Amino acid sequence: MTIEQFIPTNLNTNANGGAVTWSSPSNIALVKYWGKKEHQIPENQSISFTLNTCKTITKLSYSKKETSNNNFSFKVFLDGDHKEDFEPKIKTFFERIDPYLPFLKAYHFKIETENTFPHSSGIASSASGMSALAMCLMSIEKELNPEVSDEYFIKKGSFLARLGSGSACRSIEGDLVVWGKHNDIEGSSDLFGVKYPYQVHDNFKNYQDTILLVDKGEKQVSSTVGHNLMHGHPFAQERFKQAEKNITKLKTILACGDLEAFIALVESEALTLHAMMMTSMPYFILMKPNTLEIINKIWSFRKQSGLHISFTLDAGANVHILYPENEAEAILEFIKTELVAYCQNGHYICDRIGFGAKKL
Repeated sequence: MTIEQFIPTNLNTNANGGAVTWSSPSNIALVKYWGKKEHQIPENQSISFTLNTCKTITKLSYSKKETSNNNFSFKVFLDGDHKEDFEPKIKTFFERIDPYLPFLKAYHFKIETENTFPHSSGIASSASGMSALAMCLMSIEKELNPEVSDEYFIKKGSFLARLGSGSACRSIEGDLVVWGKHNDIEGSSDLFGVKYPYQVHDNFKNYQDTILLVDKGEKQVSSTVGHNLMHGHPFAQERFKQAEKNITKLKTILACGDLEAFIALVESEALTLHAMMMTSMPYFILMKPNTLEIINKIWSFRKQSGLHISFTLDAGANVHILYPENEAEAILEFIKTELVAYCQNGHYICDRIGFGAKKL
């Protein structure tokens, strides 16, 4: 689909108002997106597991504005508290999506949102939050134009979510989502995420993700700042080529069920992301000492036990521990006895592969 196809032509904005609620999960990239072009277009392709437990629940209430003007009108609430500091980001989002949702300035919106996990701590709260909001807005579009098809609804929802937060476009569906045009992935696009279209081995069905909350505070570097550091980065072009090759490799791995190859690729991707941050200018170290302790413990336990435990990281200190469902009992015991001590206040989240956003 092209950008022009997302511009509606026959919306009826006579509806007085209503309310809609969606939940949308976070996701964890296996091949990382790092670096973007104008209009939230990725410099390289990415593929992610959609999560299940870590999600945002957003209720969007809308009412017809009494006086017509050319301004956006909205308020944002997180866990019941009015969050004025969130509103500049939502205003930027509305400005980006205004050409595709021409009803935005006709209504006042009340955005009520809550997360099942700590905000801004490296669990992609912007991905779940922006995708939940995008799906609420798509529900309003469908209310104003009932002829919207299910396929269009999903693709445009992902397209809109991307304009709020790049990785948000990977949260609409599951269990694996690809974002970025790739010659080996049919239907892939820079404009929206697509459900991984190929057979996946049973080894990767219901894969587990236990998230160790090493640091629940605000991220040291925002994702936007981090992505911008790839402009002029001395290793950027090689990194983009590496990601493209890794998508091709992962396609083979997912088909044949090779857990050892999966571990090697996913851990390498995580460390490469952090290497990009450490070799940028300015440079940042996003891992904490406890992040490194956990990684070394995982490597030792994997060697000693022969179990298929691995880690990945987002742009922060927290560790996502990935493992197959049939090894969950032994690996969870190891996590509880050996790794939880390295978490802030002993906090961790048991999650697994999920299947995307849901209307509530």
